[in-house]
Amino acid sequence: MALLTILEYPDPRLRTKARPVTAFDAELRQRIEDMFETMYAAPGIGLAASQIDWHHQLIVMDLTEDRSGRQVFINPEILSKEGSAAGEEGCLSVPGIYDDVPRAERISARWQDADGQWQQQSLDGLLAVCLQHEMDHLDGKLFVDYLSELKRQRIRKKLDKERRSRTA
Repeated sequence: MALLTILEYPDPRLRTKARPVTAFDAELRQRIEDMFETMYAAPGIGLAASQIDWHHQLIVMDLTEDRSGRQVFINPEILSKEGSAAGEEGCLSVPGIYDDVPRAERISARWQDADGQWQQQSLDGLLAVCLQHEMDHLDGKLFVDYLSELKRQRIRKKLDKERRSRTA
């Protein structure tokens, strides 16, 4: 397994729209394992392939504290949305920044698993919010896009300053 580099805002590669996954093979399974290792090390609860500069529709998530709830979403689609939930979100590509983002409270989604088999389920709570967040990455969208331009400018300046201090 390998730790992968997570792209950070405002890297323009984060704006790339992901393509569907078409090969369900050993290479894909290895990428999934590497993504889980990277996500856990970050630490985070979700990671989209776009965040590691592989622009295919692949998401890994684990909402458990003991790492027992691994979930893989390939070529995900939201079929329906209900309700509204605005909660504080963070992102591994926007480290240390948290803000409220409007999301649907419940969604119906379908996706392929690591073997290419289609799954469909109704999701709610944190799982629904997290999947919507990660699917935004696949469309080249970040949670900061929901914020005002002024907030985005402040976030860019803060992250630039932190990057400069890490390399100094």
